[in-house]
Amino acid sequence: MRRGVDRVRSRRVFLKASVGAVLAALGGRPLRPRAEELAKSPATDVKIEGLVKPGFEPVRDLLAASFASGDNLGASAAIFVDGEPVLDIWGGHLDVARTRPWAKDTIVNTFSTTKTMSALAAMILVDRREIDLDAPVAKYWPEFGAAGKAGLKIRHLLSHTSGVPGWTEPVTVADVLDRDKAEGLLARQSPWWEPGTAIGYQSITMGPLIGRVVRRVTGTTLGKFFAEEVARPLGGDFHIGTGPEVDARVSPLTAGTPPRPRDPPGSIPERVFFNPYVYPADANTVAWRRGELGGSNGHGNARGVAAIQSVVACGGEVRGKRLLSRATCERILEPQADGLDGVLGIPMRWGLGYAVNSPLGDEMYGRRYTGRRIAMWGGSGGSVVFNDLDARMTVAFVMNRHVEGLVDPRGTSIVVAAADALAASA
Repeated sequence: MRRGVDRVRSRRVFLKASVGAVLAALGGRPLRPRAEELAKSPATDVKIEGLVKPGFEPVRDLLAASFASGDNLGASAAIFVDGEPVLDIWGGHLDVARTRPWAKDTIVNTFSTTKTMSALAAMILVDRREIDLDAPVAKYWPEFGAAGKAGLKIRHLLSHTSGVPGWTEPVTVADVLDRDKAEGLLARQSPWWEPGTAIGYQSITMGPLIGRVVRRVTGTTLGKFFAEEVARPLGGDFHIGTGPEVDARVSPLTAGTPPRPRDPPGSIPERVFFNPYVYPADANTVAWRRGELGGSNGHGNARGVAAIQSVVACGGEVRGKRLLSRATCERILEPQADGLDGVLGIPMRWGLGYAVNSPLGDEMYGRRYTGRRIAMWGGSGGSVVFNDLDARMTVAFVMNRHVEGLVDPRGTSIVVAAADALAASA
């Protein structure tokens, strides 16, 4: 039984209605290209390259169809089972003119899929007993205890219940990339609600919040800690902050839909998503790549994402490398908050750094994962990583055509197809 955890719940009737609203918005229809550039450059046949083990051909065919329809420009998908790839594929192009092919080692900004990497880094420190989930953040970052945040716990940061989902002061993208300034503003501001009492997705602030704690505990930045303690041991091509040595491999993001409509002035979503609003073009700059935003600017491909996150699906040990105890992996799944997310506007069930199984997930994936131990999340534009600890399976999808929306059928369909393929091959 979990003890000492603040839980946030909503009424069942609202949760049921919200699930229905999200699914109605999806409508069960495949995405269609809306970007003017794509409309002027019709999709041609795209060769899907990479590894496909017998039984997983339907996933490859699904990705191929997404290029034919124009839903994807360039993308990669991967499925790891028992820590080994059963599918590792890619195809498409880096540019709307379709002159530069997506290669095996192409990487791209994954936005909030990065949060799962930062959470994994934090949980490694929890496993080593260097971070205590029930300790106040101010234990590691004393300045953060100001303005009513003295009791704000580490677990509140990992469950999006901190009350610090955005900056109170106006900030720009340049301000967010200035690590000391971004963290300093968060340390000085008051929480928007009592920590632990409500859910509010930390769209960009999760990176600076977790990053500062990791830096105070380890003496190194989140990006460097992740590279040395996570990505390198697991052989995962994923980076929180990239150096010039990988610039040639980075695909630019292309806006596939119009920007997010402006939320009502002064509302919590408006204060989070529009202070600052990050356009796909912002992620294509050298300044963005060089930053170390643990919630927003990770770069990788599906193979790299799945290679790293498979350590969660496999109970903390994968390919001969143990990064977490099995008990700590199970702690990731402990529900910390269950109810309406005041930023996303949908019902969420958060574990420690990951969304865990919920009624919304059950419906999204056609009840294929009902009752299973799931740890997942995705990023703005469509990337996703999905860990099924019961099947010891990790599914990842990464793309360069950025599509606005809470749920992207491109990634969802890959996760569904992976479950069907695994079940058929059993």
